[in-house]
Amino acid sequence: MKFTDSPVIQLQVRDAVLSIQQDNGSMHVGTSVWPCSLVLAKFVERWAPAPPQPAPTSTSNSNPYADLLDFRSKRRRAVELGAGCGAAGMALYLLGLADIVLTDISPVMPALKHNLKRNKPVLNKALKTSVLYWNKRDQISALNPPFDLVIAADVVYIEESAEQLVGAMGELVSDDGVVLLGYQLRSPEAHKLFWELCEKAFVIEKVPHEDLHPDYAYEEADVYILKKKKKKTSEEDVE
Repeated sequence: MKFTDSPVIQLQVRDAVLSIQQDNGSMHVGTSVWPCSLVLAKFVERWAPAPPQPAPTSTSNSNPYADLLDFRSKRRRAVELGAGCGAAGMALYLLGLADIVLTDISPVMPALKHNLKRNKPVLNKALKTSVLYWNKRDQISALNPPFDLVIAADVVYIEESAEQLVGAMGELVSDDGVVLLGYQLRSPEAHKLFWELCEKAFVIEKVPHEDLHPDYAYEEADVYILKKKKKKTSEEDVE
């Protein structure tokens, strides 16, 4: 892949700056940085509790996402689906999500690994990656689910993969885990099928636009929090 003439996205994450190269001449969508990965990253940055300060603060009392996004005091395993160039995964790692594996299909892996290597001085380590096709159960099992967090941004764009995506999310996230989804309508058909399937499997919470980062609150982009629906017991089924 050729990145030399590709535009570079600079993403500031608190005191660090990620530099993400794109290959917009590629035939694969994952080699470009799509906006929802930035929207999701900056939403988390806005609300994720900062590292402990010398003096205690009371800001957590007014943070509705403090528990969800507290990656530092609560060790959480995470996986990103369709990581692409790695913007969201790298940002969340910098925000304290230390145990994260970034996944995508084989043709996108060179772009992902290129950007992880490019940003290693900022990340201070090589983040874990894995090839994952959402319909490959052996690849899902190899990741050793369940995960506390499943991260995904701009992954709903073709109808054919919507069912595979929802199935993979369900298999990967733990019963009390969360899917953090950056979303933008890309295909009416994929949109319809994806949300029909999600409504069967998850409790869906849409983050209010005023809670997004003010510089990344794009009208067309949203963040969702998905939690697995509780399975009905046999007694409940009888009733």
